[in-house]
Amino acid sequence: MSRVESLAARAGVEPEYVDVWGRVHPIARDTLVALVRAMQVPVADDAGLESAIAQRERGAGEASLPRVRVLTEGEAGTVAVRLAGAGADDAFAWALACEDGTTRRGEFRPSELARVAGPEDGPGADTLALALPPALPAGYHRLEVLRRERVIGRCLVIVAPPACHRPAALDGDGRAWGASVQLYAVRSLRNWGIGDFTDLGALVELWGSHGADVVCVNPLHATFWHNPEGASPYSPSSRRFLNPLYLDVESIEDFSECGAARELVAGDAFQARLGALRAADLVDYAGVAAAKREVLEVLFAHFSARHLSGGTPRGREFESFVEARGEALHRHALFEALQERFHRDDPAVWGWPVWPPAYRSPDADAVRRFAHEARERVNFFAYLQWQADVALAAVARRALDAGMRIGVCGDLAVSVDRAGSDAWSGQALFAAGASIGAPPDAFNARGQDWGLPPMIPQRLAEASYAPFADALRAGMRHCGALRVDHVMALMRLYWIAEGGDAGRGAYVRYPFDDLLAIVRLESVRHRCLVVGEDLGTVPPEIRSKLSAGGVLSYRLLYFERDAGGGFLAPSRFEPRALVAASTHDLPTLAGWWEGRDLDVRTRLDLFPTPQARERQIAERARDRAELLRALEREGLLPAGVGAGPESLPAMTPAFARAVHRLLARTPSRLVTVQLEDVLGVVDQVNLPGTTDAYPNWRRKLPLPLEQWSADERFVELARALEFERAP
Repeated sequence: MSRVESLAARAGVEPEYVDVWGRVHPIARDTLVALVRAMQVPVADDAGLESAIAQRERGAGEASLPRVRVLTEGEAGTVAVRLAGAGADDAFAWALACEDGTTRRGEFRPSELARVAGPEDGPGADTLALALPPALPAGYHRLEVLRRERVIGRCLVIVAPPACHRPAALDGDGRAWGASVQLYAVRSLRNWGIGDFTDLGALVELWGSHGADVVCVNPLHATFWHNPEGASPYSPSSRRFLNPLYLDVESIEDFSECGAARELVAGDAFQARLGALRAADLVDYAGVAAAKREVLEVLFAHFSARHLSGGTPRGREFESFVEARGEALHRHALFEALQERFHRDDPAVWGWPVWPPAYRSPDADAVRRFAHEARERVNFFAYLQWQADVALAAVARRALDAGMRIGVCGDLAVSVDRAGSDAWSGQALFAAGASIGAPPDAFNARGQDWGLPPMIPQRLAEASYAPFADALRAGMRHCGALRVDHVMALMRLYWIAEGGDAGRGAYVRYPFDDLLAIVRLESVRHRCLVVGEDLGTVPPEIRSKLSAGGVLSYRLLYFERDAGGGFLAPSRFEPRALVAASTHDLPTLAGWWEGRDLDVRTRLDLFPTPQARERQIAERARDRAELLRALEREGLLPAGVGAGPESLPAMTPAFARAVHRLLARTPSRLVTVQLEDVLGVVDQVNLPGTTDAYPNWRRKLPLPLEQWSADERFVELARALEFERAP
């Protein structure tokens, strides 16, 4: 291993990776150096790099403890303590403040502890193993090491349960089923041109009344108030807060109190706007945002005058929400107010990196002055978060009332937009000079650059993993399950240096065991099932550890094959998994069957070579035949359909139902159906590798929600799934 490779490895950059075809890709020297520099390591040459990493690893002060130590309940744990300038018989003390309010104490002398490090620590700075008390409860505990009653080192001790929460519906061999929805895509006769929280509540009631236990939804994270056309739910401004565009404005309590708002909405001109927004085939994000903003401004003015100024119980409820969400909510609302201000002055201002320099740090004096001067505007954005939280909590209650045993399954995006609220609040955490993505694979032969900044592993550890835990808590707060997008990020992420090609990235390691323990702890605390989206290039060890930790795998029909390329028999599917036919980044079932995705990728020149296109066309023909054979083996072929190559039926509702019955026969704990596949939609939700060339995150479902209960496609599919999943 070269010197550069050795130094990069110490920073977590892997020297090579194996792609989906089994080919080994060594990482070029310039890529290694660029990614380490992206970790905010100030390096001009190899010597500077080595010095910077060594300085970070040495620590400082009289006692050096890890920022965080993670244990499993029942584990006899130790914490590594490095003492500078201490004699073997010097007296030290420790205090462990447990989350339950109790404190455990003890004393030690260096000579009494086992040495766990070699001579590289240097004279008088041995690393020793300090034993923690046995039987620590699950939670977040704070350890202090003291010398002469003075604190000389601190460590957060996290104790996690051995496995994630498993709902009673999945006890033993229990199986459940449900649906997945892109909320913005839902049509209804009453929404304002975009699916909203009221629609989501109606969906959980509808599916729950037919026996479903879960409705999975796209990420509901906060996007950009100033730029509603930035529609991707996987590129949020913040993973800790919600998207106000999903508010049903007319369901807000202030709407029923505020005559001015009701009069505005009832007007002919406003109703004409709403009619046009509902009728559009694609979500008009700008139009929806303009309509909702206009009324929300009126509602907040009413709320502020009547409830905040009047000190009513409702005003105090808002104040309690603000207090409970603390500094995180304040900074998010402050970010929104600042971005609104600067974007209004100059529409070219796309985010905090191009704000006036005096405002780029949340701790700056100019920011504090703005927060005071614009406190009403900051309160407005906090009000939006309050109302979104109230609405999502109501959806959770409707799911339980409908008899759902799991409820809403949220979705946690893998990262955030570099211009947004979370990145502004935690600038030291993110690698601004890199993006995350994926190496080339069968569906994306050029690789993927998602444009999102990765968290720097060392900075995440230095923050005691708090940003990660906060994102989990936000995602689990009102959900019975949480899908963790690209769950491999707990172990490694594919980094691409700024300006680099997606095919020339490298993997960076993360503290997998620590992050998985936090997932388990938050899952149990929130009684929230966890599903890990583990598609793509997956190291074998990650699935085994996720499974042992109670995280369900995420398996799709398209990829579940035997050694000969045929589709797996239902009995061979992974039991500890959620299974589905497809997902938002892949063709719908009808689109896959018809080859619509291949046609679109041809039109948009997304194949690297003509030969690659021809190869995938031939593979799709074989896949169709294999699917027919798989259905035939299960006795599920629709009437009049054969399994021979001469018989290629259309993807009728009966055919789609047969495919989902096949999936429902698996031992997998959950099976879900996309709403697009219920209605035979051929165009996929999102086409990776495109931006403006394809209407990503904008397509609406063809049928209004109010008509679903009478639609034979929905009724028959729900009946079939309920039958196949019955105990």
